[in-house]
Amino acid sequence: MRKAALAYHEQGRPGKIEVVPSKPCVTQRELSLAYTPGVAIPCLEIQKNPRLARRYTAKANLVAVISNGTAVLGLGNIGPLAGKPVMEGKGVLFKNFADIDVFDLELDVTDPDEFIKTVQHLAPTFGGINLEDIKAPECFYIEEELKKSLDIPVFHDDQHGTAIISGAALLNALDLVEKKIEDIRLVVSGAGAAAIACANFYVSLGLKPENILMADSKGILYKGRGDENKNPYKAKFFRETEARTLADAMKGADFFCGLSVKGAINKEMVKTMAERPIIFALANPDPEISYEEAIEARPDAVVATGRSDFPNQVNNVLGFPFIFRGALDTEAKSINEAMKLAAAKALADLARQEVPEVVKRAYNDPSLSYGREYIIPKPFDPRALIWVATGVAEAAIKSGVARNHIDINAYRESLMEKTDWSREVMRKIYILTRKDPRRIVFPDAHHPKVIWAANEIVREGIAKPVLLTRDEKLLRADFEELKHDTEGIEIIQMDKWMHRDDYMRRYYAMRQRKGITQSRAIKDMNDPMRFGLMMVKVGDVDGLVGGISRNYPEVVRAAMQIIGPKESDGIISGMYLVQDGHKTYFFSDCAVNISPNDKELAAIAIMAARQLKTMHIEPRIAMLSFSNFGSVRVPEVEKITRAVELVRMQMPELAIDGPVQADAALDPQFIRRHFPFADLHKQPNLFIFPDLNASNISLKLLSKMCKVRSIGPIMMGLARPVHFVIRGSSVSNIVNMAAIACRDAQKR
Repeated sequence: MRKAALAYHEQGRPGKIEVVPSKPCVTQRELSLAYTPGVAIPCLEIQKNPRLARRYTAKANLVAVISNGTAVLGLGNIGPLAGKPVMEGKGVLFKNFADIDVFDLELDVTDPDEFIKTVQHLAPTFGGINLEDIKAPECFYIEEELKKSLDIPVFHDDQHGTAIISGAALLNALDLVEKKIEDIRLVVSGAGAAAIACANFYVSLGLKPENILMADSKGILYKGRGDENKNPYKAKFFRETEARTLADAMKGADFFCGLSVKGAINKEMVKTMAERPIIFALANPDPEISYEEAIEARPDAVVATGRSDFPNQVNNVLGFPFIFRGALDTEAKSINEAMKLAAAKALADLARQEVPEVVKRAYNDPSLSYGREYIIPKPFDPRALIWVATGVAEAAIKSGVARNHIDINAYRESLMEKTDWSREVMRKIYILTRKDPRRIVFPDAHHPKVIWAANEIVREGIAKPVLLTRDEKLLRADFEELKHDTEGIEIIQMDKWMHRDDYMRRYYAMRQRKGITQSRAIKDMNDPMRFGLMMVKVGDVDGLVGGISRNYPEVVRAAMQIIGPKESDGIISGMYLVQDGHKTYFFSDCAVNISPNDKELAAIAIMAARQLKTMHIEPRIAMLSFSNFGSVRVPEVEKITRAVELVRMQMPELAIDGPVQADAALDPQFIRRHFPFADLHKQPNLFIFPDLNASNISLKLLSKMCKVRSIGPIMMGLARPVHFVIRGSSVSNIVNMAAIACRDAQKR
């Protein structure tokens, strides 16, 4: 984990973020508009009307993630510089989940007043401030003072993020156990920023303050303990009570909320709670009591944790990106209590809605529905952006802090347009593969990237790697030299494999009438690639990923000879998943067919469409050409026209059209204006290229010039799960292809 984390942050451009211009600046005219003299014009307009900064600069979509590093994750006071990777990571989440830009600012200052002044001086740059990882009680004072002095949203996620998400979960848990919030008694383990914020927020939801008992590291906060006035934010939770320990407080409690440490409570304590208790054990990475122990002790309980491997994960990523989205879009002066309550209620309401099939399939749980094991939406449910941002925006307008009174219905529609169900393709595949990892063989076992990838695959739990070698001792030495271990990795020395002779006989029988002699068959079975393909052929492993150290055409040829195409398809092709920012596209065929005819193009389109459907993505297909809808009548264009017709005959439900130029396909407004008859009302996500020249050149240029990320080739049409990685592939691509191969095997 240490090596992988360091390599992840170091490889390529160091860190996780970069700043890129959003306007062209190539010609002299563009330079004069971007800077002097043209830039003076928006400057003067903003001077006359400061609100215009949101129109002419990035301010409207720019959030500052600010920390002094005094309370970073579970690491404590590690300082601002050491905390920078966390702040960059927060920026990545803002961008990925809500398309919000972030500057992370690490301030080398511990004095609260000095911190406040620094942020106040920086504030004109930003549309919002996200305070992060600042220790209590200073964090309360800092947020309060900044909210008073600034006219932009200020939000301390460590406090309010957990409060809002757990508040949503609490509303639904109460509904399921049939209790009213004003009647329940709460015990809180922990008295830091998150614990105090959660308790305060539950009061806003209707919980009576006198029904809360809170414990810190010294025990229950009770009057007479002697330290009631040391922390004014904690002081309000000191109570007249005989309880001195958590065990005392838990007796008869309806609700336990843990924001402290692993093992803070046990099964015996849980057994003393009231009927149908609610247990939120939110310490990370290990909760106050494990989910299994809590359910075992109290089968009538509703239980939530902060972990993704159990039901009801309370995860802050369900909150802060979408809360800021709504606040920024309404130009809110602050994030007030009404907006926070709206966010919690939106999440609670969303959990009660019917779960879309795409979310059920992504989590491999067809029974996913509102109930004791589903009281909060899944962290990667794309609907969360729509529900939470809309709720927050509406609350901002109604509570009077919004400066931009947007049309809520139109806003909801615009958010729906932004929601890209394909964005988390690989994450969904990882979720599915972890539930049933399959044995995937790697013929290029000695390649350093394969060794690294095998360790990553084991750590991720997405497959069971099987590495082929002619010399096991040499391979283990390679692992040692690279400082990797072989735990969880199966190593097979080919000449000692029990089925080796059977493979040779089968291979010879398959190829003896196609020019292969018996001696050549023996030689071929000493080749790890062909050996691995035979393992897949006979079912000794579930799939194969290989080719990083080989000539690609030879790899494809070997797969066609040993595995062969599916009888139904009769053709194989390769598709790449291409990620551009937070948009995902698919390119096909980029790997196999040099100059496909109309029937082959149609088959490629149909195979690719089916592949997208297995990824729970509705395909929208553009058949690419240098001509728009037959404007040029030449054979190269006419074959595409015929291919479109063939696809429509076989799969009339598909959204497909062409021939169309690439730039037109990416501009639905242009299509609607000039070609209203076209079946491309939304931007396509699947592009079928006319030949291998066009596809391969396009993919390689995009990868190098535009910094898009590509995963593939995803092989389609082979009779078994076999996928290739080309020379130069990254470790990440190998790991992704292993997940794809595993998912392919699961489906079959």
